Amino acid sequence: MKYKISTGSMDKADKIYFQNMTGRQVEERLKENDIIIIPVGSTEYHGKGQCYGEDTFIVTRIAETVAKETGCTVSQPVWFGSHPWNQMGMPGTIVIPEVTFVSYLRAIIAGYWNAGFRKQILINGHGQEYIIPNAIQEFGKMYQVPAVICMVNWPTVIAQELKDKAHGGPWETPFRHADEVEASFALALFPEMNNKEDMEDSTPVGFMPEGHVDKGGDIYQYPIPGHAQIGMGGLEVILYPQGVIGKPTLADAKKAEKGIEMIIDYLIKLHNDIREKFPPGKLPDINLVTERDRELIEAVIKGPFKGGKSIYSLGYPS
Repeated sequence: MKYKISTGSMDKADKIYFQNMTGRQVEERLKENDIIIIPVGSTEYHGKGQCYGEDTFIVTRIAETVAKETGCTVSQPVWFGSHPWNQMGMPGTIVIPEVTFVSYLRAIIAGYWNAGFRKQILINGHGQEYIIPNAIQEFGKMYQVPAVICMVNWPTVIAQELKDKAHGGPWETPFRHADEVEASFALALFPEMNNKEDMEDSTPVGFMPEGHVDKGGDIYQYPIPGHAQIGMGGLEVILYPQGVIGKPTLADAKKAEKGIEMIIDYLIKLHNDIREKFPPGKLPDINLVTERDRELIEAVIKGPFKGGKSIYSLGYPS
């Protein structure tokens, strides 16, 4: 592994997490780097051998490592997420309704914008690639302020690297929930939260022939994304009481190292390209990204502590 992977900074004063920094420290950080990474995870059952926060820890450990390499800031993660219908009922899976989840994320984006972090990278650590963009778009429509905000779906970054051997990838089995692939990433990033000896396998079941509905991360690019259907498979709580879809017993941390490096490589490049195009304090041209009065936008960009106003002076949507 060419990167020294973070072993966890959520409760450390190492100036990685926004929540762990003082007001003065944030002021100084913004002068040097005003990009923040927001890990968006979930809390859900991953079987007897993997932790409930696996999706969240995957993206936080990656985000922390990127921050240590680049000097950007990381937000404490979003621990609870939206879930597709087939995950309903699984004990330990905390399901947040889509309308609540979108409003919550939109409010987080607005709050960080108001704090001075106008460039934001949301890393999707769970099957929420169909819902996180809604929050970004709602923020843009409601406030119309200059910003650079995007979502990175980590499986998309390394799609080929996540495929099984039958499709040209390195894995024995296709990428699914809590399977060989995900368990390998967990073992590589936070081995202390996993117990390999307790992992149990299951056999994936679908109602349709192969080639219609995509699998984990939509990496095979089948016509129907995994979360764009109901009824083409059953409820996981009934079909997979093991809490996994596949064979986590095949997991090995070494198998995940190349993929992790590729994700970190990309996030560093994305960070650096954003920072080069928009250095600290610089935003997209007001005239090109909003129809609001320039005076209003300039006031909120200045901010309430510097003679301007907060983003909420533009209105606080329900």
